[in-house]
Amino acid sequence: MKSITQWLEEYGVSHQNQTNKLIHYLCVPAIYMTVLGLLWSIPFPVADMPMWVNWSTVLAIPALLFYFSLSFVVGLGMAVFTALMVVFLQWWQLNMAEYMSVLIMSVVVFVVAWILQFVGHNIEGKKPSFLKDVQFLLIGPAWILCFVYKKLNIKF
Repeated sequence: MKSITQWLEEYGVSHQNQTNKLIHYLCVPAIYMTVLGLLWSIPFPVADMPMWVNWSTVLAIPALLFYFSLSFVVGLGMAVFTALMVVFLQWWQLNMAEYMSVLIMSVVVFVVAWILQFVGHNIEGKKPSFLKDVQFLLIGPAWILCFVYKKLNIKF
């Protein structure tokens, strides 16, 4: 298994252009949130559970285990980020669903964010990393988290 440093270096190869980086800093977290939102929208078979117990939180567990296997600090950061996204989705469902459901909001943001991601890679002139290895879909959020960690001088 690759180390967190190896994953980040390999991911960084196709993310050198400043415009592409900026697009990724905005769109990768948005896509992460929308994937959780899409999963959130699938009916959960167990009744009488808190709203946050659903497919998004159940299926986030293997992703978080992957992050923790790379680095405890990255796993912890991604667990906090995931929890914040779950809180946001619950807030949306309770306060905004009469205007736009979690599902519709997630689909709209997902499509727009992916279009922008491909625009960024067109500007970069390099294919997205996930076309080489699907695991890079999980590395993108960690790459952004590690960028923040570096700015805060947190070792990961």
